[in-house]
Amino acid sequence: MKSYSEWQALSKTLTLHHQAYIDGQFQSAVSGETFPCINPATENVLVNVASCDEADVNLAVKAARDVFRRGAWSELHPRERKQAMLRWADLIEQHQDEFALLDTLDMGKSISEMVNIDVPDAIDCIRWTAESIDKVYGEIAPTGHDTLAMIHHQPVGVVGAITPWNYPLLMVSWKIAPALAAGNSVVLKPSEKSPLSALRLAELAVEAGIPAGVLNVLPGFGHTAGKALALHMDVNVLAFTGSTHVAGMLMGYAGESNMKRVWLEAGGKSPNLVFADADIKAAAAASAAAIFCNQGEVCIACSRLYVDKSIKDEFVAALVEAASQFQPGDPLDPATTMGPMVDGTQLATVARYIRSAQEEGGQIIMGGVPDYQEGQGFFAKPTIVDGAHNDMTFVKEEIFGPVLAVCEFDSEEQAIALANDSVYGLGAAVWTQNLSRAHRVSRKIESGMVWVNTWGEGDSTVPFGGVKASGNGRDKSLHALEKYTDIKNVLIRL
Repeated sequence: MKSYSEWQALSKTLTLHHQAYIDGQFQSAVSGETFPCINPATENVLVNVASCDEADVNLAVKAARDVFRRGAWSELHPRERKQAMLRWADLIEQHQDEFALLDTLDMGKSISEMVNIDVPDAIDCIRWTAESIDKVYGEIAPTGHDTLAMIHHQPVGVVGAITPWNYPLLMVSWKIAPALAAGNSVVLKPSEKSPLSALRLAELAVEAGIPAGVLNVLPGFGHTAGKALALHMDVNVLAFTGSTHVAGMLMGYAGESNMKRVWLEAGGKSPNLVFADADIKAAAAASAAAIFCNQGEVCIACSRLYVDKSIKDEFVAALVEAASQFQPGDPLDPATTMGPMVDGTQLATVARYIRSAQEEGGQIIMGGVPDYQEGQGFFAKPTIVDGAHNDMTFVKEEIFGPVLAVCEFDSEEQAIALANDSVYGLGAAVWTQNLSRAHRVSRKIESGMVWVNTWGEGDSTVPFGGVKASGNGRDKSLHALEKYTDIKNVLIRL
C-alpha cells in the first residue's frame, strides 16, 4: 500500500475524462452543457463533465444498435469475446491505482477500501463473467421423435444501465460485465455524483478489443439522460441500482415505452439479529462494519440492529468499542476508515434523520449531528441511537449514512417479526451458534440475502439482489446472465 504522500502526489497526475464516450470516441454533450464533479473531502471542483440528455442518448443507442446488428460483438465467437474481456480485466489491473484514485476523489471512498475491495472485486467480476461465456449451453426439449426443439439463449440487443454513486467502479462492473458477456451492446449512465471511473473503463474496453459502440457512457442526471434512456424505444433491457423511488419511476417509463424488461436493485434497510448465544466480540465488530464502512453509504448496510434483551448491555458496550475504529478522515490516507459523505445533500439527509431520531425519543450513545464547516468536506460521525423501535422514522426509512438504530427483542419469533416489518428485503444478518436456529431464522427472513455469523461476504459465484421494495433480478453469478438474454425456441419438423 502506498503512503499518504504517495497517493497525494499520484492524484495530481491523473487525467480526468470529462466528455461522454459514444461509439469509441470522447465527445461533448450535444447541448454543450456541463456540470461540476466535486471532491467531497475538499469541496473543490475536480472537473466539469458533459451533461448528457435525450440527444446524446439517441446517438449512443444508435451506435449501440448499429454495432449489434453488424454482429461485430454479438456474433463474435464466444471464445473471442472471452479473450477480449480478459484483456480488458488485465488493463484495469494495470491501471488499478488510477481507478482507486478516481473513485476516492470523486465520491470520497477510502483509498484502502478501493485498493483492497472495490478494484480487485471489479476485476474479478469481469474475469469471472468472461470465463462463463463459453460455458453456457443451450437445451434440447424432450419432444417426439419427429421434431427437434432447440432452446437458445440469445443477447437481447441494447442494454441501458443506470448505476449509483456509492460503488462507482464495482456497480458498473456488476451490470456491464454480464450484459457484454451475453453479446449485448450497452449504454451506461453512471451517477452524476461519480462518473469518472466509468469513462476510463469504457476507454480501456476499446483498447482491449471490444468494438467501438459496444460500450457507451453518458454522464448526466436522472431526470434528463436517465429518463431518456428508460423511455427509449430501442433499448431492450434496463438495469438499475439506486433508490426504490427511482426504481418505481423506471418501471413506469418502461410501461410508457416499449415494455422493456427492467431489472432493479433498489433500496434497503437491512436487519441485524444478535441472539444471546452469539459470539459477542465477532458480532460487534461485524455489526460496526456493517453500518459504518463506506460511510454507511451501502445498500446492504445493517442499519437496524436487534439484540436479545438478555445480552443487550454487554453487546452495546462491545459495539461502541468496535465502532470507535471508524472515524472520518482524509480518504487519501490509508489509515482512514471513513471518508466524507458524497455531497452536502447527503450530509444534510444524515443530519435530518439524526434529529428525527432524537425528537422521537432515541438516545444517542455515540456520534450525533454532523459538525459541518463550509469548505472542510462533508464529514459525518459514526452514530449509534439506542432506544429505537420500528415505529420511528429513522428506523423505517433508508438513510444511506452512518446511523445505527439499536432495538431489542425477547424471543426468536419476535426477532423475525421485527426484521420482516419493513418494505425492504435486500439483506439481513443473523448471529447465533445454534445451527438449527440459523436455518430457521434465515429461511423465515424476507430478504434476498442472509448472512449467518458474518456480513457482506460473497464473491462472483453468488447472486446479489433483493425482494419486496428492494427490487428484482440478481447481479453476479450465472444468474446475472439470465437478465441479459432472451430464450428462443427453434422447432424443426424432421
